[in-house]
Amino acid sequence: MLGKGDGLTMRATILNGSQVHDSVGARVHTVLAAQLEAQGWQVEHFALCNQKIGNCAGDFFCFIRTPGVCNINDDNRLIAESLVNCDLMIYLTPVTFGGFSSVLKSMVDHQIQNISPFFARVSGETHHAKRYKKNPDLLVVGWMEENDEHSELVFRHLVQRIALNWHSKTWIADVVLANQSEVEMRASMDQHLLDLRDHKSSLLVVQMGNGGQLVQNSRSGVFWHGMKEDHQEFTVQRALLLVGSPKTRKSTSHSLGGYLFDQLAVRSVHTEIIYLHTVLRNTQKMQALLDAVEAADLVTLAFPLYCDSLPAPVIDALERIASHQQGRGWSQRKLFTAVANCGFPEAYQCDTALAICEIFARKAGFTWAGSLALGGGGMINGFPLAEGGGKTIRIRQALDLAAEALARGDDIPRKAREGLAQPIIPHWMYWLITWMRWNQDAKSYGARGSLKRQPYAS
Repeated sequence: MLGKGDGLTMRATILNGSQVHDSVGARVHTVLAAQLEAQGWQVEHFALCNQKIGNCAGDFFCFIRTPGVCNINDDNRLIAESLVNCDLMIYLTPVTFGGFSSVLKSMVDHQIQNISPFFARVSGETHHAKRYKKNPDLLVVGWMEENDEHSELVFRHLVQRIALNWHSKTWIADVVLANQSEVEMRASMDQHLLDLRDHKSSLLVVQMGNGGQLVQNSRSGVFWHGMKEDHQEFTVQRALLLVGSPKTRKSTSHSLGGYLFDQLAVRSVHTEIIYLHTVLRNTQKMQALLDAVEAADLVTLAFPLYCDSLPAPVIDALERIASHQQGRGWSQRKLFTAVANCGFPEAYQCDTALAICEIFARKAGFTWAGSLALGGGGMINGFPLAEGGGKTIRIRQALDLAAEALARGDDIPRKAREGLAQPIIPHWMYWLITWMRWNQDAKSYGARGSLKRQPYAS
């Protein structure tokens, strides 16, 4: 990272994920932008709430049909080009359940067009390879109304995971509080810019355990093993499945959640399914969602991993549910669980997203009953698990165990979590099948020869 005085103009792109009336976000943006410009940076600002950015469709057309360019022709393409050609990528966001706001995440999800569909080994695990030779450093500043160490640790961990995804050599994560003075903010921003210049990344301050639990904060020595509660005798009578994939019924999320809920139905639980991508733009459907959540004893969110977190529309839905419940409380005890799947073979890559789900549950007044994660979700690809034969027997056994426990109001058992997390096939085989699939799909669109193209390279 170069800085002022190196004889070169350095470019920074700011993605501001705050809402229009967010006074803390406005202060953070003003202070940081002033410090950048004072140090000679050329800065491009994007207030994402004012940009036209459609939701990522999860179709991977940016990999196989128009490699390197999102199929949705809106402002995401302009922003993606700016990010490719900058030296420093900056995210600004309120800390939302330990993660990014839905406003910021709407653009983060579209950044997959800037990486390759093919896999590479990064820090000992599977990630997408680079599409461009140069990748910008990353600075992420989040803000909270009051101190919440749990949310802050998850946020910092998410930033570190995002840096791996985007191949950022240097990354900085910071959290400021609403009552922080501008003098304190300015000093903090100055230090971050110095650290970036000197290639000093933030320390990895947290490790994640199975199911998204925080197990150790190496800086403060804080240990956290889940917000465990004493469960009173409780039987689930009504269960609501929220499917967070844009592919709705044809998604792996529906395959996993649907099978789980079929097993709940066998145990005399009344079940209902709502596809989140179909309700957010309709006031009546959104109210029906809130009413269904109110009526359920168990709410389960099934979703695909998008950039180590939840898809932007899913975060939007959770923000609305939490806002609706703020200061109200539920009329009865209510369980919340999550089932995540990712396109990488390592199921543990879902852990940060599941930690975000747990924080949402706590803030919205639910009782957290645990989570499940599946790696290599592309091997399911939306087909019914009951028709998968031996290929899905272990997955079905894990979901059977989870359904049995949830029906009687218990947490998802460890045996179910560990069973679902086992690889469907060996990693090397998954890499090979995925490589073949990308090439075959691109060939059908006449794009096989351009899978590695760099459309935004200056």
